[in-house]
Amino acid sequence: MATTRNLKIKTSTCKRIVKELHSYEKEVEREAAKTADMKEKGADPYDLKQQENVLAESRMMIPDCRKRLEAALADLKATLAELEEVNQGGAEIDDAQNTIADVEQLFVTTDA
Repeated sequence: MATTRNLKIKTSTCKRIVKELHSYEKEVEREAAKTADMKEKGADPYDLKQQENVLAESRMMIPDCRKRLEAALADLKATLAELEEVNQGGAEIDDAQNTIADVEQLFVTTDA
């Protein structure tokens, strides 16, 4: 049985993972810029290789984060559907619906 408390937790989880995803995307941008700068300046090959490894690790986190977000979104949708069946309403329902819309919009814009 789904409760509004569970809904709030699942909504917060989705929001947290979205923030985490944005953080990783920004980190990839920073590390890519740093790597390009090192290449331009002719940095030591060892240092450049280490920086490329850092960039690769950052890039690997984005697909993992997206998978976790997809799972959290599915979980949130299931909980929301359960609560809507018993006609519970309130701010938690609206927040969950808004979060679902935001996450789905995020997937649409990044897949395009």
